[in-house]
Amino acid sequence: MHAPSPKPDQDGDAGILDELPGELMMWVLIVSELLVFGAGLAAFMGVRISDPAGFAAARAHLDPALAGINTIVLITSGFLAARSLELRLAMKRTAARLHLIGAMALGGLFLAIKIQEYAVKIEQGISTETHPFFTFYYLLTGFHAAHVLAGIVVLGLVAWKDEPRTIETGTAFWHMVDLIWVLLFPVIYVLG
Repeated sequence: MHAPSPKPDQDGDAGILDELPGELMMWVLIVSELLVFGAGLAAFMGVRISDPAGFAAARAHLDPALAGINTIVLITSGFLAARSLELRLAMKRTAARLHLIGAMALGGLFLAIKIQEYAVKIEQGISTETHPFFTFYYLLTGFHAAHVLAGIVVLGLVAWKDEPRTIETGTAFWHMVDLIWVLLFPVIYVLG
């Protein structure tokens, strides 16, 4: 049971909309979310230009090693989600569902690590008012964490209703969550 083949257009080529995995409306959501995060990152970079020393001093309060672990956790979760589609297409429903549950569990681990990171900052008295760096830090990583939570729900629904098309659509959203973190991690935690 494979996904339907793209329909050729009048020139004999498959149209780009027919080649997108999943559902079109999910792609509209993904593109809009990428634009929102892109604008946030652009604003972060723009404000950083006005105070590079202050941003560097503020960034020194972050734990890039912990954020690196979270990056590995989320990328591994994305791999499990992607693998679930292959397994489902091979008619291995139980294995596909277990991979989706594993992806959800790793998403939960990501959130647990992020909550611990926030708790340490709050304990240190660091808030959105401390410095513009932390305003962006909390807004961007918090908005991303909300997407991780939403993605866990999406993966749960996909595991329950595990048709290949729904898995494809749900994992497209989850990969957007991965991609955003892969962009946030170096900009917020690493770049000087």
